[in-house]
Amino acid sequence: MTIRATNQPRAHVIPLRPFPTPGPAPAREPLWRDLVGDVLRRERLSQERTLKDVADAARISMAYLSEVERGRKEASSEVLAAAARALGLSLADVLALAQGELIRLSGARSRSTGQHERPAGPLGTVRLAA
Repeated sequence: MTIRATNQPRAHVIPLRPFPTPGPAPAREPLWRDLVGDVLRRERLSQERTLKDVADAARISMAYLSEVERGRKEASSEVLAAAARALGLSLADVLALAQGELIRLSGARSRSTGQHERPAGPLGTVRLAA
């Protein structure tokens, strides 16, 4: 069987268009692992300690601590507590510092995007009508 090329028109092909970009991409919410990692790194550097020194004191691998500091790994509470103790902090200290950073970043984000902050509390304010 022989197949010959023909001059018949091909089916109409519609070119793909890129998706419209209505404006700047929305700012992403900060990730908890990034905030905690930043706190650990900032504390380690403020004490002028090496990654190896803190990892050895915490009894975790230097590579893993590096990944945690860079926000690449979601560390367990045991690992975070060990890293905090190695830095002379409690787990509560590290979490409170990360929470403060989250509040600071969220406040800056809501001001820059014009979003209104939600009322305090898990569900906001509840009003009942009679």
